[in-house]
Amino acid sequence: MSVLGSPKTYAALAAFHAVDAVAAGVQVAPVKKVLDDVGVPEEIRPVFPVVKAAAAVGLASVTRFPGLARLTTAMLTLYFVLAVGAHIRVRDKVVNSLPAVIFLVLVAAMTAKGPDQT
Repeated sequence: MSVLGSPKTYAALAAFHAVDAVAAGVQVAPVKKVLDDVGVPEEIRPVFPVVKAAAAVGLASVTRFPGLARLTTAMLTLYFVLAVGAHIRVRDKVVNSLPAVIFLVLVAAMTAKGPDQT
């Protein structure tokens, strides 16, 4: 069993995205600042909590539906490619882009590995 394919890793990432969905929904100050900094229009922002909640559900499905969990990590890879691209587009500081880069690497590796078969 590997860390990348472990159901515990998927569960932890699902929990993170569930909390992040709430934070994006109420637009806590740090989330609002990042979205402002990268120039996300106000009318697009309501999509983020839905996407993050869907990601949490997809990741949490790993034990019953490993294919869905792998599809979710693939879609998160695309999401974080776009996030990193948004930071690059506005010439954001590396330190501000780092979380998106780390998540991109993590979910891309998880997609390549796939969930462990139980």
